[in-house]
Amino acid sequence: MYVEQLYTGCLAEAAYYIESKGEAAIIDPMRETEPYLEILKKRGAKLKYVMETHFHADFVSGHLDLAKHTGAKLIFGPTARPNYSSYIAEDGERFGLGDVEVQVLHTPGHTMESSTFLLKDEQGNDRAVFTGDTLFIGDVGRPDLAVKSDLTKEDLAGLLYDSLQTKILPLDDEVIVYPGHGAGSQCGKNLSKETVSTVGDQRKFNYALQPMTKEQFIEVVTDGIAAPPAYFPENARINREGYQNIDEVLERNLNPLSLKQFESAINNGALVLDTRHEDLFEKSSLRYSLNIPLNGQYAVWVGSLIPIDRQLVLITEPDKEYESVLRLARVGFENVAGYLEGGVETWKKSEKAVRKVTSIAPEELLNYIDNGYGVLDVRRSTEAETEHVSGAINISLVELGDRLDELDKNQKYVIHCAGGYRSMIASSILLNNGFKNIINIRGGFEKIKNVEGVELIAGKCPTALRKEKLASLKL
Repeated sequence: MYVEQLYTGCLAEAAYYIESKGEAAIIDPMRETEPYLEILKKRGAKLKYVMETHFHADFVSGHLDLAKHTGAKLIFGPTARPNYSSYIAEDGERFGLGDVEVQVLHTPGHTMESSTFLLKDEQGNDRAVFTGDTLFIGDVGRPDLAVKSDLTKEDLAGLLYDSLQTKILPLDDEVIVYPGHGAGSQCGKNLSKETVSTVGDQRKFNYALQPMTKEQFIEVVTDGIAAPPAYFPENARINREGYQNIDEVLERNLNPLSLKQFESAINNGALVLDTRHEDLFEKSSLRYSLNIPLNGQYAVWVGSLIPIDRQLVLITEPDKEYESVLRLARVGFENVAGYLEGGVETWKKSEKAVRKVTSIAPEELLNYIDNGYGVLDVRRSTEAETEHVSGAINISLVELGDRLDELDKNQKYVIHCAGGYRSMIASSILLNNGFKNIINIRGGFEKIKNVEGVELIAGKCPTALRKEKLASLKL
């Protein structure tokens, strides 16, 4: 028996490859099929099953393309109702895989069709459980994504409690837990950086698995859940209803554009998405371009900040065009007109204007505060409340576009996040909306907190509310 976790860091997503006697199963594959076909070829195995723990909201799964390409049986757990051919398993049903078995455990709560897959070894012993978004390391799945008119998040949390108590916690302590996500995923609120654990360790250290009543569980699990990214419902719909083959999407979207074609797309309403590293964007960028670099959680932030149906044109680093388009397709963004051939250098060679973002070292912060600059902290509120610069305004990046009316265009701001990635995205949003006096802080709060003389405090940050609304807000 062979098990491999295939982890995609930018989405904090884990797919799994299981093999016994030349037969393989893949659980929760990413959109592109190549990595899975490569491992099958490398190991000389035949794919027998593609198994989905639920209809994912945070990424478009590769289940359809992979099943069609290999002839594998596509399996969902009980109550799943996809709009395409698949096998809907019964609770407790077992599937043979070489000398081992995979048993379906229906575990509703995150969504109604959510299921986990229990791997039994050659002797029939429970070996590992693939928990999808039911159980994470240090957390459990959020219960607010499948809310309906007759089903509240409290109802789902109650179902999740029952699932954990009756299906997961009865397993032996040494059973390995393989979750669907790790830290950085928006599918939970307290996920660990660890991506593998055991039932025993989770029983000891996971806050949601401590002894408590169902009512107490519902209260702690539903408390403090941030609003899900805007693209989540559309991704869940795509995974349920089906999608276009990934190769066709890439062929259509990976389109080199001349300067004339690029400008024409912009004039017709396309948003310029600049996927270059923030240090490159800082030096020169196009007016009204939005910087979301590939070196971070690119797809998640695209999905959180841009409407999924908005047409995009791309500025990329050399040879990063394919990655930029592929990672967009992973979260259902397929309306890409193309990328500017030659990137920002093509734009500059045509003698068109570029803009710059002023960035400073953290050690310069106090000088700017003394000269009247306000501090804008774009970390999540939970991060800022732990510790922040005294007097800082906190508006999280995901909320910034909707809360620009709380800021004054005539005020000067220094902007920071935790490490510098989000603050450059925020800087591009502010520039696109007429804020001219902004300074980005390199290295973010992780560097600021080591600067002598900067006063740091805990608790909620103040806000600067304005009555008038800003017109024509743009990303």
